[in-house]
Amino acid sequence: MSRSPYDAFLSHRLAVRGFHVFCALVLLFLVTPILVIIPLSFSSGSLLMFPLPGLSLRWYDAVLTSERWLPSLRNSLIIGTVATTLATVLGTLAALGLNRARLPFKPLILGVLVSPMIVPSVITAVGIYFFFAPLGLTNSFAGLILAHTALASPFVVITVSATLQGFDANLSRAAASLGAGPITAFFRVILPIILPGVASGMVFAFATSFDEVVVALMLAGPDQRTLPREMFIGIREQISPDITAIATALILFAAALLLTMEALRRRVRRLRGIGAA
Repeated sequence: MSRSPYDAFLSHRLAVRGFHVFCALVLLFLVTPILVIIPLSFSSGSLLMFPLPGLSLRWYDAVLTSERWLPSLRNSLIIGTVATTLATVLGTLAALGLNRARLPFKPLILGVLVSPMIVPSVITAVGIYFFFAPLGLTNSFAGLILAHTALASPFVVITVSATLQGFDANLSRAAASLGAGPITAFFRVILPIILPGVASGMVFAFATSFDEVVVALMLAGPDQRTLPREMFIGIREQISPDITAIATALILFAAALLLTMEALRRRVRRLRGIGAA
């Protein structure tokens, strides 16, 4: 006996609703351990415990007046900014070269460029340490910046390469035919079109550098302490509620990055829609 169209429609609606509920439960399961940190950061007690003994901003005040957290935050921002700038420049140039050049071993070269994303961070950190140690780059800002640049560059290469897939090479040829040199054509024609991809790579690169802890443990000295390194050491030695205040700030920062990525993604889709039209 065949089902009526209404029964089939109802079954489809129930299946869709069930799938949505399942996805919501999975998302809740993944996000709850992160969100539980936020109320703990407002605790008035000295221990991480539920229920909260009271509400207070004492741990945020402790972070903002600390001689431990502020220098590490400054170091992370300095290293992240410089490493992101270098990774963006090098990654964009590498993506442009791989997109234009007809190299016989292009897949191999691309694999080498993105290998820091695939190789475990511990192996990468050990390799960087043994390579930098004879050069005197350990316990220095230069060493950390170069290491973070190597870790962040693959994200720029991938995002810019994906953006270049929809780039019309005839535009750069038209600019050249009008007398524009390669540099002028890049800044006036190519860069404005691939800018959303470059910006996305910058966001990923900065997040990678700012969140990196394994290489920092291997290379950083007392003067190059980064924020993730201090959080790792604080959790290992003595858990204090001020870490939850730092973690809450980082959660909000990550959420801002995700919103930025979504805005850039929408812009890329809009630009591609205009180009297709």
